[in-house]
Amino acid sequence: MSGRAAVPEPHVSEWNVRLRLVEVGDLTEAHAVLDTGVNLIEVDAEAHRSAQDPADPAIGDELAVGRALAALGQQLIHRGSTAAEAVESARRRDTP
Repeated sequence: MSGRAAVPEPHVSEWNVRLRLVEVGDLTEAHAVLDTGVNLIEVDAEAHRSAQDPADPAIGDELAVGRALAALGQQLIHRGSTAAEAVESARRRDTP
């Protein structure tokens, strides 16, 4: 033996995000779906164009998608934190 610790195999997964945008008048709606291969997480967000803003659909798209992805990130943080707390709580119960 060389005395070196074995390098663990990396955990690799691929997640996919689907985005659907609908613009009607001054309202842009975004629907985002994250597929983890195990779970689907869905969020909705929207952007309203102000009368002073230019009528550029790309701006509403970017704002609505940015808000949807931010909401998706918040859900992931919440789920991960909740799962970590549950594991820690179980560990404490099982430790004498």
